[in-house]
Amino acid sequence: MRHRAVTAVLAAAALLLTAGCSSDDGGSPGGDGSATPGDTAARSSAPERPAEPTPPAKGSVTVARTVATGLESPWGLAPIPGGDLLVSSRDEATITRVDGRTGKKTELGEVPGVSPSGEGGLLGIALSPEYASDRMIYAYFTSASDNRVVRLIHDEDKPAGQQLGEPDTVFRGIPKGVIHNGGRIAFGPDRMLYVGTGESGDTGLSQDKESLGGKILRLTPEGEPAPGNPFPGSPVYSYGHRNVQGLAWDGKQRLFASEFGQNTWDELNAIEPGDNYGWPEAEGRSDDGGFHDPVAQWSTDEASPSGIAFAEGSIWMAGLRGQRLWRTPLKGTEASADPQAFLEGEYGRLRTVVPAGGDKLWLVTSNTDGRGDPKDGDDRILELRVS
Repeated sequence: MRHRAVTAVLAAAALLLTAGCSSDDGGSPGGDGSATPGDTAARSSAPERPAEPTPPAKGSVTVARTVATGLESPWGLAPIPGGDLLVSSRDEATITRVDGRTGKKTELGEVPGVSPSGEGGLLGIALSPEYASDRMIYAYFTSASDNRVVRLIHDEDKPAGQQLGEPDTVFRGIPKGVIHNGGRIAFGPDRMLYVGTGESGDTGLSQDKESLGGKILRLTPEGEPAPGNPFPGSPVYSYGHRNVQGLAWDGKQRLFASEFGQNTWDELNAIEPGDNYGWPEAEGRSDDGGFHDPVAQWSTDEASPSGIAFAEGSIWMAGLRGQRLWRTPLKGTEASADPQAFLEGEYGRLRTVVPAGGDKLWLVTSNTDGRGDPKDGDDRILELRVS
């Protein structure tokens, strides 16, 4: 199987972590286009699309149950067919299966080559679009030299602890640092792999379209630049990001992403291919028309966002430093009302939120990551009912 190796030019700049910085984990350190008469008639007779419904300005969140407890530094979450969940441990570099009914935990195995330090380690996981037949798990992790994406076969017939095959590296060369390693991966409705990266503390990488840092990348499952990407031959899908932490699509297959600000504004962005999201020239909304403004923004102590999910007409965003779940109702790619906070301080730092079907979400806490205040039972997976 051919590996995809991508060489990124990494600047040898020192990593800058300003006091008050909302870091990766929320801590302070006809070809002319004209219409013919036939075209016009066809359009006029076509039924109008129904208007996109606007969710209510105010929503609700109920904790339906605690699915699992006692997780160590959980980061990524992926539901598998049958209702069970796979969860990655950032610091232990393991993937664990959680029984969706009983919460029983079974370790699949350890991902080799992971180098956990700072904000790096085993981060996001995603299932192959063909998981039912190929049993492939994709994982994003920090190695000794870079951040990379690998895929591993999940063999359920083997004993616990030995169910992960050898990693096949499909993409490498993403800049690594003590901070801002990105890490969220997800397959989109187009069956392409989207990868959120950070600028690793070197702010100049975000505006450099030749660098893989501070970007959203779009790849084939084999790790090649996906067909239709905005920059020919490049995996870069959007740029000008500081540290992308969440990826989600709405009901119309529009992509949204969450992003850490430095010390002023965190962001929820609607992602358009080829657009520039401003960092480091802009943090939050800007008067510069060359930058794509966020859908919503928050002070860094209220958010420090990580994972996001779409459900019931809204984007739901997990907050680390903010220790709350944010709801942003949408009308198209705009917020239709002010964001609304839930669970403030009730479960500590919140890392990952994943759709669980209909009006349900899975929510993962993050209190054992070295920056939280663990309580008995931490870390845990919660099942939420939302509106």
